[in-house]
Amino acid sequence: MKKKRIHFVGVKGVGMAPLAIIAKEAGFEVSGCDVEEKFITDVPLNKAGISPQVGFTPEHIESVDMVIATGAHGGFDNIEVKSAKEKNLKVLTHGEALGLFQSGDFFGKQFYGISVAGSHGKTTTSAIFATVLTANKMDPSFAIGTGNIPSLGSCGHFGKDKYFIAEADEYVNDSVYDKTPKFLFQNPKMIIVTNIDFDHPDVFKNIDHIREVFLKFANKLSPDGLLVVCGDGEENRKFIKAFDRRKVTYGFSEVNDYVIKRVSISSSRMFFWVKRDGITLGEFSIQVFGEQNALDATAVIAGSLEIGLSIDQIKKGLTHFVGSKRRSEFIGNLPSGALLYDDYAHHPEEIKKTLNAFRKNFPKERITCIFQPHMYSRTKTLLSEFAKSFDDCDQVIITEIFPSFREEIDPNFSARFLSDEVNNRNGKSIFIPRLSDVIEYLDRNPGNKHSVLITMGAGDVYKIGEELLKH
Repeated sequence: MKKKRIHFVGVKGVGMAPLAIIAKEAGFEVSGCDVEEKFITDVPLNKAGISPQVGFTPEHIESVDMVIATGAHGGFDNIEVKSAKEKNLKVLTHGEALGLFQSGDFFGKQFYGISVAGSHGKTTTSAIFATVLTANKMDPSFAIGTGNIPSLGSCGHFGKDKYFIAEADEYVNDSVYDKTPKFLFQNPKMIIVTNIDFDHPDVFKNIDHIREVFLKFANKLSPDGLLVVCGDGEENRKFIKAFDRRKVTYGFSEVNDYVIKRVSISSSRMFFWVKRDGITLGEFSIQVFGEQNALDATAVIAGSLEIGLSIDQIKKGLTHFVGSKRRSEFIGNLPSGALLYDDYAHHPEEIKKTLNAFRKNFPKERITCIFQPHMYSRTKTLLSEFAKSFDDCDQVIITEIFPSFREEIDPNFSARFLSDEVNNRNGKSIFIPRLSDVIEYLDRNPGNKHSVLITMGAGDVYKIGEELLKH
């Protein structure tokens, strides 16, 4: 019998690449296309034997049975998607496909779905959970929105066991034609919500709108399902109060079911204690630093205990996690002796927490953040919050905004406004629009062994680090 061929439009996207890899491992023929430039998903796609075609043309779908459409590159208006519909081919969006994959119906099996939602921390929490299961000789399926994850060997996998861990994205299915939040296509048995914050101002009106869609997702849980949710912070607590079914909370506050105590860092390894209902579960360790990572790991501890893992199994699994691509990732040492890191943070709260973690881990070093804002709408709407988020670095170099594929460039707005706001606050910002000029500046000012450089943002700012290492 002929194997079905699935074509992924925008296959290099961090959401699409894991799905393509899963489909390939599940026995489908897979093709995909994207732009030619380098992406962080190139490594896992290549490892899976998937070679993206360059560009978008109806010729790419001449012999396919199904097309998975991306929200980028024109979305439903992409020429390949439009052509597929004209040919009456089955067309699914990324959100629809992930929901079908996680249910198991697409593969003729039944999964226990674990969905990780939240404004920040989805990728790390998903990766930690998949790592804990994998380290304990389990074989979970997972779809995680990043490049390669060292402890897993990929960002996507079709496993033999019943668990399917998936990031649950609140962004809309298509920014023009379908405003359904993508995670509403998932029907998991367990939902983890890391936090609720205002983001995506291009599609959500305010924080109340965000909380409303998260609550709608949580209410999809069956009566025997479980919500694992961080109980710290005002918005999180409003959400918890509105959800009246089975739930467990975690965080630093004593009001939570799982309480984090005594966080310490030693040689980039973090140690922390966890109590459950006042009973000490013991000390846990993980090979990344930052209190946010302790929160994410504790969400996994709670979820893992729920599905039957022992404390010892969880402790063992956590020690295997060494981080994810573009999440406080150590890139290398510059010839000057400066340490070079890269991080995906692109929201004020993420930036603040990430830089705070670096400041605690490097209390005496000079920290320089090279920040590339992502999306005009986000930068404009959250301008004052962005300006306050760099307090824990000594210098911030701000590049021009990296526009999303789903928005138009605003000629009347520039990242210079953000740089000016930072300077009005503390005078430590430099505006250097082009990445090539940033590289030239850092070549002239490379720092020394007491310096830490962090490239930060959701665009292509990570390429700066690659060039600096070449130099």
